[in-house]
Amino acid sequence: MSDDTTPRPALPPLDQFSGSLAQKVYMSFRQAILGLTFRPGEIMQKQEICAELGVSRSPVAEAVARLAAEGLVNVVPQAGTFVARLSVEEIREGAFLREALELAAVEIVASTITEEQLVLLRRNLRIQEALMQDGDNAGFYQMDAKMHELILSFTSYKRLAGMAETAWVHVNRARQLILPAPGRIQATLEEHKAIVAALEARDPEAARAATRHHLRQLITFLEPLAEQHPDLFDTRI
Repeated sequence: MSDDTTPRPALPPLDQFSGSLAQKVYMSFRQAILGLTFRPGEIMQKQEICAELGVSRSPVAEAVARLAAEGLVNVVPQAGTFVARLSVEEIREGAFLREALELAAVEIVASTITEEQLVLLRRNLRIQEALMQDGDNAGFYQMDAKMHELILSFTSYKRLAGMAETAWVHVNRARQLILPAPGRIQATLEEHKAIVAALEARDPEAARAATRHHLRQLITFLEPLAEQHPDLFDTRI
């Protein structure tokens, strides 16, 4: 972990996001927390943040309230606002919920998928492979997330992708600590190909098995993190 003299990376600029000013500030904070620009346990210096983003305290306070409701920050009276530490229990729970949603979704999609939808998935895989070969890890994981979003959207359930993303939020934060694990991107791509192959075969059981294997691989990497990074985890029982 960086020492106290190391400058924090800049927050994502507000012009990357759409919506009201408060929404933009919220998205900038959220992205910074998920990407570990704000480290677990770090205090959020609101005055410095206002100056950096060029905003007043009002949209910052509104964004903090939303993040607190998501469990991403803790507001401690008389002490300040702190980025929530990681929790093994929340990671396991999030992985459990995401797996339940995705297995149910992929089973439906395997029976209903259209050729047009398969074209989108194949195109996504080709982009993933190009990004991997270029060494663009951030781009690869953006397309990874997009592939999962596509499959969930193919169910036609409009709220499903949002529910899955909410369940996965603490897992996403933790996995930044292991990226890129040696060989993990190549293995992830092969797991994605297996999922798409099962969908091409319109085989619900194979699709479930491939998705389950893929999601559980990540958890095997995450389980040891609390011991490796005790300063970032809430170890209270």
